[in-house]
Amino acid sequence: MIANRHSRLAIAVAGIGVAVVAAWAATSARNGEDVKRGAELYAEHCASCHGKYLEGQVDWMKRLPSGRLPAPPHDASGHTWHHSDEQLFTITKDGMAAVMPDYESDMPAFRDVLTDAEIRDVLAFIKSKWPERERAYQAERSETPSR
Repeated sequence: MIANRHSRLAIAVAGIGVAVVAAWAATSARNGEDVKRGAELYAEHCASCHGKYLEGQVDWMKRLPSGRLPAPPHDASGHTWHHSDEQLFTITKDGMAAVMPDYESDMPAFRDVLTDAEIRDVLAFIKSKWPERERAYQAERSETPSR
């Protein structure tokens, strides 16, 4: 009887293990699809300003004659990874004014252009290009509640 309980327990644990591995594999595949879709959307909607390789515009920290800053890079040389997922999503969806009301930017809001899922896909693509240190820093920022 004890051996029978151990057998059932072993089968249950193995079943849970299989379910966890299957869920992990499905999430990994979905994330890969999100990044691929995000790369396509980035090329279509973002690369003209932020660069094909996420390099941003030349002299992105120097103000233009309009007083606005050029589009920053989204690679590790920029500051995108300093912002939480919530901030990046809000900036993309509603524009910079949504997080910095007095800041003027040439970046449009994408509320009427991209769905929420598409915005998340673009952000997944951008984050996939960061080195591990930047990804870890940004993930930590995203876990910390906004102030």
